[in-house]
Amino acid sequence: MVLFTLGRSFLPQFNEGSLVITTTTLPGISLDESDKLGNEAEAALLEIPEIRTTARKTGRAELDEHAFGVNTSEIEAPFVIGTRSKEAFFDDIRRKLSEIRGISFMIGQPIGHRIDHMLSGTRANIAIKIFGTDLNRMYMLANRIKTEIDDIEGLTDLNVEQQVEIPQVQIKPHREMLAKYCISIEEFTRFIDVALAGEQVSEVYEENRAFALVVRFNEDNRTSMEAIRNALIDTHNGSGKVPLYFVADIVSGSGPNTINRENVQRKLVISANVEGRDLRGTVNDIQQVVNAEIRLPEGYRIEYGGQFENEANASRILLLASIFSILVILLLLYQEFGRFSTAAVILVNLPLALIGGIFSVWATSGIISIPAIIGFITLFGIATRNGILLITHYHTLQTCGRSLFDAVVEGSVDRLSPILMTAFTAALALIPLALKGDRPGNEIQSPMAIVILGGLLSATLLNVFVIPAIFYVLNRNKPLTDD
Repeated sequence: MVLFTLGRSFLPQFNEGSLVITTTTLPGISLDESDKLGNEAEAALLEIPEIRTTARKTGRAELDEHAFGVNTSEIEAPFVIGTRSKEAFFDDIRRKLSEIRGISFMIGQPIGHRIDHMLSGTRANIAIKIFGTDLNRMYMLANRIKTEIDDIEGLTDLNVEQQVEIPQVQIKPHREMLAKYCISIEEFTRFIDVALAGEQVSEVYEENRAFALVVRFNEDNRTSMEAIRNALIDTHNGSGKVPLYFVADIVSGSGPNTINRENVQRKLVISANVEGRDLRGTVNDIQQVVNAEIRLPEGYRIEYGGQFENEANASRILLLASIFSILVILLLLYQEFGRFSTAAVILVNLPLALIGGIFSVWATSGIISIPAIIGFITLFGIATRNGILLITHYHTLQTCGRSLFDAVVEGSVDRLSPILMTAFTAALALIPLALKGDRPGNEIQSPMAIVILGGLLSATLLNVFVIPAIFYVLNRNKPLTDD
């Protein structure tokens, strides 16, 4: 019953001793204004006593692996937790950053930040992806979803991907006129691309530095509507060149600042982090609210991304692997002892170990993560070994002429010291890992150590009472060689 009340998560929350805070303003903002807001954010962070220094980068180059406009900044802030709790520290950061008008922010850590980005495509624990055709309608849906889920417990740093209309020069080709002048669509689009955006044709080397050699129209012919209209394009019907406005409409309009796609479909993302609660439970609440309150137009859909997907996949794989391993162990024990009943008695240690492991998780974080599941698997191996130690010694004493009762009593006393010694040895090695789970680098080892410690306690205490009793009850009316 306690097991089904525990939360679920892929990985425990890291404590890397450094923050990566992503701040975003409206697209199209100038570099100077973005730098000003970045300075305000850094100044607010430096007012927090746990943070002594900050470093910021604003924007990323177009050729970078992850290009960002100047409206996006990343602030790195190492910290050392003092007397107050980590929760109070993060609350203070969010309160100070929320006082800066014109920015939205996302708080992460260097490794966790990159894990989230690899898993969901966003720098947050949860990514709610809206797919559709009309960006304006998708943006309206995203803001409505944000409003509906804003009050869900544990949800922090809730943001909608920024979308604004920006001025554009739109060049719309006339296919009939292009055909008249024997200009293909491919040639037309290439002309526009090279003339206005440019194309690198070579490199120029000066001393030890290389510069791209780009061919395109000069500034005078690219920066005004009239100049673009009068740009000359080659024809193939013998008339030489014609002005661009002969074969296309050049109009002033507006359009979205960015269009993101996934699997060729337009996508808008609502991102959020989870604080003080398990990831799976938070996602379940989000899905319940969205399904109840949001009606999607035809052709639109929602997908959820983040660590919880990997947690579900990994848990399913580990569960199947564990069941297969238990069956293999059962067969090996049957081959060794010749009785399924004896093999089953040894495997009784597994639920005995499970009891302590579950209660240790419940008493600490209350969240089962992949490291905790690995701890259970390790624990099952230790518990099975203890059962084998008892049962084999019972059989040895019976073959030496002891009665079943005497063999069980004497064998349990003989094996008590070895079982306690191995349990205490493992426990003493795991105690530092279990107690120092807040230390950087120890976040994954600590849940595993806590599970093994709790399971060792219950398995060791119950093993010396339950296993002998069950073995005696099942075998009191059977000879040793009975199959």
